[in-house]
Amino acid sequence: MNPKNSPVTPLVVERTLHASPAQVWQALTTAAALQKWMFDIKEFKPEVGFEFQFTVECNNFTYIHCCRIVEAVPQKRLAYTWRFEGHEGDSVVTYELFPEGGGTRVKLTHVGLGTFPALPNFARHNFEEGWTFLLGQSLAEFLEGPTKSDPACEIVVYRVFDAPRELVWQAMTDPKHVIHWWGPNGFTTTVEQMDVHVGGIWKFVMHGPDGVNYPNKSVFLEVVKPERVVYRHGGGREHGPGASFIGTWTFEAEGAGQTKVTIRLAFASPEEREFVIKEFSALEGGKQTLGRLGEYLPKMPPLH
Repeated sequence: MNPKNSPVTPLVVERTLHASPAQVWQALTTAAALQKWMFDIKEFKPEVGFEFQFTVECNNFTYIHCCRIVEAVPQKRLAYTWRFEGHEGDSVVTYELFPEGGGTRVKLTHVGLGTFPALPNFARHNFEEGWTFLLGQSLAEFLEGPTKSDPACEIVVYRVFDAPRELVWQAMTDPKHVIHWWGPNGFTTTVEQMDVHVGGIWKFVMHGPDGVNYPNKSVFLEVVKPERVVYRHGGGREHGPGASFIGTWTFEAEGAGQTKVTIRLAFASPEEREFVIKEFSALEGGKQTLGRLGEYLPKMPPLH
């Protein structure tokens, strides 16, 4: 069966990395790099027709992966076939690189999963978990270094809501709901754009009760519905000081239909964190924002 004609929906995983297209391309196409973040691939050449193999142990089974390069456009696109020796089926893995800001958005598409045997080890969720880890964590850490948590550089606020996780997710990621509660007490918000997917843009203006505007723009780096959102943010007072940080929202299902939401803002230094707290009252503002979300959730229509 031609993998492109497989009835199974292609698996797509995206991640925006803080690295240039040239750096990402090198990580994808050199054996030394691949051995550090992916698999023990002895030799690799980004040339159409080049064949390579590697072995993976899974649930006490040994799988020999057989691949052949079918497309290689430097710093833009790489594709190779992906099959398992001794098993039926064939598939194609494609990486697409898109320059974005100071980094690179990587889109991985795996087609042809429906051609593999209907066995537990070939289940779609195994591929999804594997690619999500490799692209979202292993490759990211290889290019960017391990993510380090430093409380001195963070602002963390959380709240438990009497609402199911899917409803809270909808309230925080759908602009038609966000406009009703986002911001500290007395603020209103105009959402100009909110595309909640990897690489998507979130542009909004907060209007203070004193008439001052606060333009903001974020780029989504990771979106795992309904569990986690990560974004790179920049914004501040109009014609005044601003701030930048990496924001993370996590949604944890609690008992009795409750949801714990944690908002974590990571700054480049303790000084930047302190500046935002003093200049924008960010810590108290975060608590008030979650308080307003708690007031809005009961007004939302139930999920169907």
